[in-house]
This record gives sequence, C-alpha cells and structure tokens, in this order.
Amino acid sequence: MTTCVFVQIRCKPGTTYAVADAIALKEIHSEMYSTSGEWDLLMKIYIPDGADVGHFINEALGDVPQIERSMTTLTFKAF
Repeated sequence: MTTCVFVQIRCKPGTTYAVADAIALKEIHSEMYSTSGEWDLLMKIYIPDGADVGHFINEALGDVPQIERSMTTLTFKAF
C-alpha cells in the first residue's frame, strides 16, 4: 500500500510559480495548491511501496534551489 503524505513548501520570495512549475515537471504529486500564510505550496504525494519517505522527498525536491524549507505530514487513515 502506498503512503500518502502532505508536503508544505516555503519558497524564496517571488519564486512560487517557478517552484510549482519545476515540481510539476517531475510528476511526483497527485495534487498541488498555492496557499496563503506561512507556506506557499501544499502538495499531496503518494510514496511508492517500499520507498523511504524522507529519501523520496529529498531526492524529489532537493534540486529545486528556490525552496527555502519544507514540512512533511504523514497520514495514517482516511475517513
């Protein structure tokens, strides 16, 4: 079974759309939204079976230089 995680991303000022475009090209997310508040983007990702969550996210996002910070929320059960 795949693991669903939500990743919030803070971008360097003025780069949110460039970051979203770079992530979209990777085709790793099922949904991505721009958001208001402390974080600029919110992504929903399904981690492949057997993959390490942290390694998967670091490999997927580590080469996007305009990302300042991210926060990952693991999910357990959908209601």
